[in-house]
Amino acid sequence: MHQRTTSTLAELEQKDWFANVGKRDSDRVTFLGNWKEAVASCQSEEWISLCQEAANQYRSRLAERDMERFRLWNERVRELKAVTVPLVLRKTEKVVQANQLPKHFVDMVQWDILHLCMEAEYADVFPPGFFASQAYWYLNGHFPCGWNGDFPKGQLVVY
Repeated sequence: MHQRTTSTLAELEQKDWFANVGKRDSDRVTFLGNWKEAVASCQSEEWISLCQEAANQYRSRLAERDMERFRLWNERVRELKAVTVPLVLRKTEKVVQANQLPKHFVDMVQWDILHLCMEAEYADVFPPGFFASQAYWYLNGHFPCGWNGDFPKGQLVVY
């Protein structure tokens, strides 16, 4: 695991990811009002497709720039899942219990954090983008969970 990824994980470990849900502390995003809205948004076909497309685009750019490194993708995923799955479970446990959030919520957080780490792992080949921008919101106590408008125009949806 690259030092960038280790540093990213250490920063994630130190923060309370959902401490500011419900607070409207930025004018750069669309805020949702409650967990029900946030879960519905993160389960939307549009959001899931956008997140999958972001991951696919990143992998494509990586393959174009360094096929040898790209071939290690699945190996890195396995390595990072061993760290990110327990991290996500720890960080989501209280909020899931307190709000009776579905498994899909945890799955979406896991997807974001894993891909954030993959962007960190390969940042020397292709710069981090979509998932690094998601991390900003986790680190600031929010849950990024959707998009308003046609990407890249529009606004991120956050709880």
